Amino acid sequence: MTPIHAFTRVAARHMAPRFLSAQKTTEKAISVVNQAARNGANIIVFPESYISAFPLWSALRPPTENHDLFRRIVHESVYADGPEIKALRDAARETKTVISMGISEKAHASTACLYNSNLLINVDGEVVIHHRKLMPTFFEKLTWSPGDGHGLKVADTPYGRVGGLICGENTNPLARYALIAQREQIHISSWPYIWPTRVPKKVLESESESEPSSPAPRNYDNVLANRLRAAAHCFEAKAFDVMCSGFLDQETIDAVVEGSTTPEILQRALQDSPRGVSMFLDPTGAPFPAFIVDEKTKIQQPVEYLQNDEDIIYADMNLEDCIEGKQYHDVVGGYQRLDVFQLQVNRSRRDPIIFKEDSDFQE
Repeated sequence: MTPIHAFTRVAARHMAPRFLSAQKTTEKAISVVNQAARNGANIIVFPESYISAFPLWSALRPPTENHDLFRRIVHESVYADGPEIKALRDAARETKTVISMGISEKAHASTACLYNSNLLINVDGEVVIHHRKLMPTFFEKLTWSPGDGHGLKVADTPYGRVGGLICGENTNPLARYALIAQREQIHISSWPYIWPTRVPKKVLESESESEPSSPAPRNYDNVLANRLRAAAHCFEAKAFDVMCSGFLDQETIDAVVEGSTTPEILQRALQDSPRGVSMFLDPTGAPFPAFIVDEKTKIQQPVEYLQNDEDIIYADMNLEDCIEGKQYHDVVGGYQRLDVFQLQVNRSRRDPIIFKEDSDFQE
């Protein structure tokens, strides 16, 4: 078992990618790794599908308009064993940090099969968890394929036992339970910059002011929903949660709007949709004290979360805080009926084909 430091400094980067540029986004990420490491971070977390874009266009544009954007994301997705990941592995080894990175992953078996994946890289530069999102959510199915259970693991690192789930997976109680049962201490939940389910009502009203106003369902409040899910996991796992969301910048907005048949509505819908937040929660589910660092003065400024500005948010966690709550509700121990419930998890990697050569067959 890896010796664990009781105190861990975690950094979550609330940041936009260089839209659909794997190389530039990777370079930006490595710069952040070095910056966070200089500020004492032990674990550095990036958002969902950070390299090199979250397919936001599928939420707001019809599929018939998105062929070029799909082609571009295929070209700018990365292999889990590709040069971009090698560069991140080198950075983790050089800085002695643990890196959690969200990627749009290309599969070697296909010219255009993609997965929404997250990689956890340890201080030795090894990929210790390679997780593919079990099921793409809603409009994500137009870009990503379903993953498998291979990455439902918790990694032993010098800075704690770390696991994670991607966005909507944090709604899946069985996936969460699978990580709780592996002594998870720090849970990483990664999220996109926004996650719209409808064009905001005020955008539609401004486009048709002559029509009478009528009640309409609210847009999906991803901030509320994400905090609820993360807090529930903290309370049940008695673990810390690192909520890390992407940041929606103008470069991304312009790229998603370009070529749309309704550019004005799309532009305002992107700007008016609720932004994701990056923050930390403690093992009771409550917001955990955090701070940003002034890079010139190195002064720490307390903040609860990041939402409308790009920056790195830090928190210093005492892993001993994960113990006390287990007295009350240890859902994989004394507060579980193992004679009543049993969960079986298939962690095999699902490949589309297995080749055997002549030498593999016995005569």
